[in-house]
Amino acid sequence: MFPLKTVKRSIVDILKKYKKIPSPEQWRQFFKILSLQEKIFFSIFLALFILSAAYLSVNFYLTNTIVKPAFGGTLREGVVGQPRFINPVYLADNDIDRDLVQLIFSGLMKYNENGKLVPDLAKDYQIKDNGKIYEIELKKAKWHDGEPITADDVLFTVSLVQNPQAHSPLEIKWLGIQCEKITDSRIQFKLKYPYRSFLETLTLKIIPKHIFKDILPKNLPWQLVSRDYLVGSGPFKVEDIKQEKSGYISSIILSRNEKYYSPKPFISKVYFRFYKDAQKALQDEKNGKIDGFLLPNLEEFESNNVNFYHLSLPRYFALFFNQKKSKILSQKEIREAISYAVDKNEILNKVFSGNGKIVNSPILPDFYHFKKPNKVYEHSVSEARKILDKIGFKNTSEGKPREKVTIKRASSSFKRDLKLGDQGEDVRKLQECLKKDPTVYPEGKVTGYFGSKTKAAVVRFQEKYKKEILSPLGLKKGTGKVGGNTREKLNKICFPSSKETTPLSLTIVTCNKWPLKEIANIVKSQLEKVGFKITIEEKAISSLENDVIKPRNYEVLLFGEVLGAIPDPFSFWHSTQKENPGLNITGYQNTQADKLLREARESLNEKSFEESLEKFQNILASDIPAVFLARPDIIYCLSKRIHGFNTQHIVEPSKRFSEIEKVYIRTKRVWI
Repeated sequence: MFPLKTVKRSIVDILKKYKKIPSPEQWRQFFKILSLQEKIFFSIFLALFILSAAYLSVNFYLTNTIVKPAFGGTLREGVVGQPRFINPVYLADNDIDRDLVQLIFSGLMKYNENGKLVPDLAKDYQIKDNGKIYEIELKKAKWHDGEPITADDVLFTVSLVQNPQAHSPLEIKWLGIQCEKITDSRIQFKLKYPYRSFLETLTLKIIPKHIFKDILPKNLPWQLVSRDYLVGSGPFKVEDIKQEKSGYISSIILSRNEKYYSPKPFISKVYFRFYKDAQKALQDEKNGKIDGFLLPNLEEFESNNVNFYHLSLPRYFALFFNQKKSKILSQKEIREAISYAVDKNEILNKVFSGNGKIVNSPILPDFYHFKKPNKVYEHSVSEARKILDKIGFKNTSEGKPREKVTIKRASSSFKRDLKLGDQGEDVRKLQECLKKDPTVYPEGKVTGYFGSKTKAAVVRFQEKYKKEILSPLGLKKGTGKVGGNTREKLNKICFPSSKETTPLSLTIVTCNKWPLKEIANIVKSQLEKVGFKITIEEKAISSLENDVIKPRNYEVLLFGEVLGAIPDPFSFWHSTQKENPGLNITGYQNTQADKLLREARESLNEKSFEESLEKFQNILASDIPAVFLARPDIIYCLSKRIHGFNTQHIVEPSKRFSEIEKVYIRTKRVWI
């Protein structure tokens, strides 16, 4: 480095030589007049000046601008399976259909990134008549084809769902609800009873009347293979469907709806690629061919290219007890022993890799921020064994299930004294009993009349068993009268008691798919450790629903239940729902619980709503109609090039797209 004095002197010398701005010719001669030391100094000074100016310019730009999302880019979503009915009216158990419907169509209400209900097509709403009337004002919005959305479209969609010929699985949610048009932009819904969760019912996606009005309801689902019918009002519209010669749909491309009534999505396109197996999808992610996918079966998967989002859902798996079908399960102590024997942590860790929560209540207190139930059955093998021992289910031998031995008295017996001259059925039974021993009643006649021969037979019987009948009374000879001691001996000989052995065995019925069959095998192992014999029956989902759940044909059912954004366990636990098509699959019945469920459903007051559900869960925890197991998360893998995804709570997998408008790929800087 040059000494500071030298630098100052060089600058002064230069200024003395040049008292005005140099001409171009002088600039060309500039370096010729400088000494070597001056040339080096000038070059360093110029470089520092340029770097400083660049740094200050960049710093000024960065300080006075912010990064904002920019329009453009394609989200490539990988899903396993095939779309079937891309129609809001027929949403059932196909998650792919739900994904596409979520992006193509809109409802009056929708869920935000926290799983809360917010207006969608609805501009605003009013609740009247203590919750029996809901009035909705529509936003000014258009269908993908440019036609305006009106109240007629809403009425058409609701009437289609309610039409039995349409066979919509959503029909049960709309039973008894009247829908009336007030104006082209205002609709009124009338309910028979106040229903707190009705706003969630209004998340039903609306379909355009002008597209579907001429299609018969019974033909509706089969018409949706054509793009012509995939007209919605959602943030994206169908651009292209690629289908192989075999009929297999390989991909669907959605493009941004430029007519969208809310802020338009930043992403230009969503590309759905359909896979026949999950492994191929995971391989394509590693090769950078897809951006987003739901991790199948919560299996182990590592990648530096994606962010892992753990999304909470209000669903749970449980063991549901059918006390009418199983004599064993009708004993509360048995249900209590099962509650202690089941290790929920083992299920959560082995089946779901720890991704989720333990469940002790059907109202999911941790998800909805309620108080926990008063009674929680912590895993304890010793406690389960102690209960079983107490109620008489003993271990017989190692490796075999417990058994309970009960002495069963004969239903037919002598219950009154009999003497000479009596007649009737009791006398007939007496004669039948006595004739079994020819030495006592050699005549063996059964007449129903207590005559001299019957009396003589009774005398012989009393003297034959003198020690038990006569001696306690101080008698040496028989009396011929059937009294207390004689009756007791006759009952032992003629109507002996029997031993009834009840094995501690149960059958668990469940679905033959992950995760249910995996949970079933773990539960089987856990219950067998305390002395149960467990049989597992795995069924296809259609068979499970039609042959098992609808007729309530099971002892223990391992199944899942799903709540909404507003918890409403009424359908699952109220006694009016215990017969099909109700969803009270345990047949649970409790008057106080019914009252609380009704109050919670009809309450518009948040505090009373919470109190009713918390009291209900405490009653249920005491009655033990089911053992609640776990609430797994779903894991959404999303490329690190995708930004703005902030969803945490969803009510179903497709709702990961609820806030798709906020997701972006490209960015830009704007001045503050």
